[in-house]
Amino acid sequence: MSEDSSHVDQADSAERVGRVVTPPWLKQVILYVLLAIAAYQMSGWLFHNLRGFLGLLFLAWLFSVTIEPIVDWIEDHGLRRGAATGLVLLAMFLFGIGFVALFGALLAEQLAELLTALPGALSSVAEWSNRVLGTDFATGSDLLNLTPETIRDLAQEFTPGILGVLSSIVGVVFQALAMLLFVFYMSAQGPAFRRTISSWFPARQQQIISVVWGISVEKAGGYVVSRLVLAAVSSVATGIFLVIIDVPYWLPLALWTGIVSQFVPTLGTYLAIALPAIIAAAAQPMDGVWVVVFGTVYQQIENYVLHPRITSKTVSIHPAVAFGSVIVGASLFGAVGALVSVPVVAVIQALVETYGRRYELVSDAPAPVPDTTADETPQPGNGDEPE
Repeated sequence: MSEDSSHVDQADSAERVGRVVTPPWLKQVILYVLLAIAAYQMSGWLFHNLRGFLGLLFLAWLFSVTIEPIVDWIEDHGLRRGAATGLVLLAMFLFGIGFVALFGALLAEQLAELLTALPGALSSVAEWSNRVLGTDFATGSDLLNLTPETIRDLAQEFTPGILGVLSSIVGVVFQALAMLLFVFYMSAQGPAFRRTISSWFPARQQQIISVVWGISVEKAGGYVVSRLVLAAVSSVATGIFLVIIDVPYWLPLALWTGIVSQFVPTLGTYLAIALPAIIAAAAQPMDGVWVVVFGTVYQQIENYVLHPRITSKTVSIHPAVAFGSVIVGASLFGAVGALVSVPVVAVIQALVETYGRRYELVSDAPAPVPDTTADETPQPGNGDEPE
């Protein structure tokens, strides 16, 4: 009987050895991995389908924090916050209507003429460069290489029908109204929204949320306001100079210079002055030189006089970081992402500087010289004992 039981035990032991025992935690790990993969796929799908809405929402937030200091000032003088927000938005709308009424027809006319004259201007500049500088740029028809077939293909590709135009207009109007609605609620209900979010956290976290919110409003809004002011100053100065030297299409060129030079990091300064210089050089080559000289001088004045005074309360961002953030923002959200990327980086940098900690660098001091006097003292037992 004992021999039979020993045989049974040996068989069970052999079966247990041949069978792989599954750990009890392996099923949970597999479940968590599958849930993580599903969550990743779902978040990617949502981000891909809602990226336009998220960009619009963030643009509305940026707009709201831009006008928040003005709304706070009006509220401090006795007007309710909702009415103050509505008053600011109405004032901006009336300003836009006034600008269109004063310069809209002139801007549209000059812009149409500029687009028509741009190929000829580029060809003239290329011919002058080939003649004076000895370059070999393509000129005339070779510069643009337009044929009736290509024009017809472009017209069919980029010119929508009547239904497409109407749907595009309705879409733009709907997006504009949606953004204004979000701007109004974000600005009017900003303090209440902040209190609602803070109430879900303990007292210590509430203080952190308040600091983060304040930094975001200050840095993002301050950045946008400072850029708008610098763009306005640059546009006015450029427009006056172009009128003085009698460069055509001065209004769209001035607006181009102001906007591009301030909202396109690093390369914006060169792109902004290049177009007015080309247009001026097409009519008179020396005028193109004067435009470049003006742009260079104005850039120095802006860098050393205007920029430090206007942007004294904003974060100074390294040009390479700003340029990289624009590329990342454009790849994620398109044109809207490129526009709001630099303020986002400004907020992140301000938060890192607020909560981060820096350490002093270890100085590259020379290593201490070892003391060799002890080695010169005779030691007992080495044959040099003192008498």
